[in-house]
Amino acid sequence: MNWQVTKVAKRIPKLRKPVLIEGLPGIGNVGKLAVDFVIEELKAERAYEFFSYSFPHSVFVNEDNLVELPSITLYYKRLPKRDILLLTGDVQPIDEYSCYEFSDVLLDLAVKHGATEVITLGGIGLPTLPKTPKVFITGNDPKLVERYRQGAKADGNLFGIVGPIVGVSGLLVGLAGRRGIPAVTMLAETYGHPMYLGVKGARQILEMLSAKIPFGIDLAKMDREISEMDADMLRKTKELSQAGKRPGKLGTESSKETSYIG
Repeated sequence: MNWQVTKVAKRIPKLRKPVLIEGLPGIGNVGKLAVDFVIEELKAERAYEFFSYSFPHSVFVNEDNLVELPSITLYYKRLPKRDILLLTGDVQPIDEYSCYEFSDVLLDLAVKHGATEVITLGGIGLPTLPKTPKVFITGNDPKLVERYRQGAKADGNLFGIVGPIVGVSGLLVGLAGRRGIPAVTMLAETYGHPMYLGVKGARQILEMLSAKIPFGIDLAKMDREISEMDADMLRKTKELSQAGKRPGKLGTESSKETSYIG
């Protein structure tokens, strides 16, 4: 195997039929934002670290201005009714083979700790910014899909609308099905710009997920982040609009043609 799995918890308690929830970086980082929020709010504990030469060939500069290798981490949290395993990280595997391999390694660990269900989270990139992101739900088990859709404003009609679900978010659902493990994926619409963070989409997913798994988290904090982001975006849009009207800035000919500012 191409994967180094390190147990970082001194002791992992026996978990009660935990749900594995995955949120790695992807379109709008929707899944990662959602899972990171749950980890932070619940103060979930680290269980395992994953490392591989199949990670992107780059390092990150941390708050101490020192470099860190990319990593993927599996957390756990005991809840009153049912426990959860939470997967987050800096990156995804860079190629198809390593993505399959990692998904199998992760499922092995999840099964070892008694997981009976898998949920993956991700984003659907749109050419424009959605005002109220729609959430789509699909999976490998119709009963589980219906359970998560029941009472939620989620769309189950993905055929012809959503293309291939690329990366770990898709493969985990497919490979879990081969093992007889029910799994669903929740995909929220977001703006498909590489620099855009899909906080609204993440919030929509968490609201639906919280109705099925009582995390006990307060989404008001995420609402404040969304308000701050909207205000900042509005300010920047006004600044760009005013700059475009001033000669010598973005050019007096800008009004004659459409231009996109990335």
